[in-house]
Amino acid sequence: MIMTPQNSPADSGTADESKIAELVAALGNPSLDIRHEAVRALGDLGAPAIPLLVKALAEAPDNDHRWYAAVALSRIGEQAVQPLITAMREKVEPNFRRYAAAALGNMGAPAVEPIIDAMASDDADLRGNLSRALCRIGKPAVEPLTRRLDDADALLRTCASLTLWQMGETGIPSMVEKVQSEKEKK
Repeated sequence: MIMTPQNSPADSGTADESKIAELVAALGNPSLDIRHEAVRALGDLGAPAIPLLVKALAEAPDNDHRWYAAVALSRIGEQAVQPLITAMREKVEPNFRRYAAAALGNMGAPAVEPIIDAMASDDADLRGNLSRALCRIGKPAVEPLTRRLDDADALLRTCASLTLWQMGETGIPSMVEKVQSEKEKK
């Protein structure tokens, strides 16, 4: 049986590292039910689970393990945004970055501004993964990206433009509208 917040004894009001480690290990269990239960429990634990989940994402033996760690991080949500972005800056392994970006993309609107800010990086691969996360978020990212078309940082302007372009029908109309309104101002 997996220890979840509902069935674990109350020790100090927070989950201890061994319980979290047990849940993280369960992400690799052959039983889908146990994996799903572990994802749910880790998501419910929130911030205390983030460091071990990021580590699990980075050190996963395969992409299946990475997927479940990413899903658990995305269920934690906004609290996991900055730790994931920080880890993406430090860890260049392509599968880690791809799954971290997927987790960020599943977090939705709360992740948009931090992701855009993180695109001000000399690391082209990082920028590409962050752009994919924004494309996955979709419509909630359009307005913040459109605002960045006027950013003082040329790199951010370019990233915003390319990301809106990659969004296709979701992002391109916003770019066109921006250009048309600038022409009308002149």
